[in-house]
Amino acid sequence: MINEKPEFVDFAVTARKYKTLLTKKYLNRKVWVDPNPYEIQSFIPGTVLKISVKEGDVVEEGAPLLILEAMKMQNRIEMPFTARIKKINVEVGNRIPKETLMIELEPVNEVI
Repeated sequence: MINEKPEFVDFAVTARKYKTLLTKKYLNRKVWVDPNPYEIQSFIPGTVLKISVKEGDVVEEGAPLLILEAMKMQNRIEMPFTARIKKINVEVGNRIPKETLMIELEPVNEVI
């Protein structure tokens, strides 16, 4: 660490270029990942009270998927778009942390 040479990174602001050092906090941050629309994750930690769907069901947009209780509030998790339930990764009574993959979805192949 004593003889480490700092690594400068280029960035531009209104057509001017600058050099800066990246902080350890920035380098150790949790990197943002584009969310997968076919994965329903918990947005808060809580307890699964009720699951309203089964694997293999085709669920319409807006239909209830499950009830997640957090801080004495019951949060209704709804289907974001019409799709088939591929896998349910939680059970009633499970205490889950934030960003837990609860339900996996797959597209519905409609035959016309």
